[in-house]
Amino acid sequence: MIVQVNNLTKTYLRHDGYINAVDNLTLDIPKGSFVTITGASGSGKTTLLLILGGLLRPTSGKMFYDGKEIDLHDEDELAKFRSNHVGFVMQSFALIPYLTAVENIMIALNVKNSNKSTIRKRANELLKWVGLEDRTTHYPKELSAGQQQRVAIARALANNPDLLLADEPTGNLDPSLSEEILSILKEINQKHNTTVVMVTHSPMAAEYGNTRIHLNKGKILSD
Repeated sequence: MIVQVNNLTKTYLRHDGYINAVDNLTLDIPKGSFVTITGASGSGKTTLLLILGGLLRPTSGKMFYDGKEIDLHDEDELAKFRSNHVGFVMQSFALIPYLTAVENIMIALNVKNSNKSTIRKRANELLKWVGLEDRTTHYPKELSAGQQQRVAIARALANNPDLLLADEPTGNLDPSLSEEILSILKEINQKHNTTVVMVTHSPMAAEYGNTRIHLNKGKILSD
């Protein structure tokens, strides 16, 4: 197993009392799997994904990565975990508008390597891999929604992650573009043995997973 979580709970205080967004959840994620997480709005999907990526601290519970426990309350350890192992793809693309496609990837690589020519070469290789070698100098506003998401995927691959987390990656795309993005994620999963965990509302997107999880009120209903 690449990721294991045991008795994970995340509690929020609302105006009407406490609510468990993730409720005593235990889950094993096999290395190289493609996991899809579905559920209604408010079921805990994104909260779970953010905890798996070390971006959100749970109220209680444990997480193990490749057999080693990750201290979910140590910010330095979480930052190291994210930098070394995790890539993120978000629904909003989250590209920096005043940077070109290649520069958006270079900024993610800069923390790993100070040699600018090496960084640019790697960024260009990643853009070529997602089919955007002819869009390197384009700004986000000059790219279609599908192209922006391809740049975001290329950026997520900058640190060669073992674990790729995607939160509604096709939420802003039409069906044909959605299938293109899902095919890229599936290719990353199969060719590079990268474990992919994807939150989605789409039944079509969920079919891409070889492990499918449905959440309801922070609990797993089926897998």
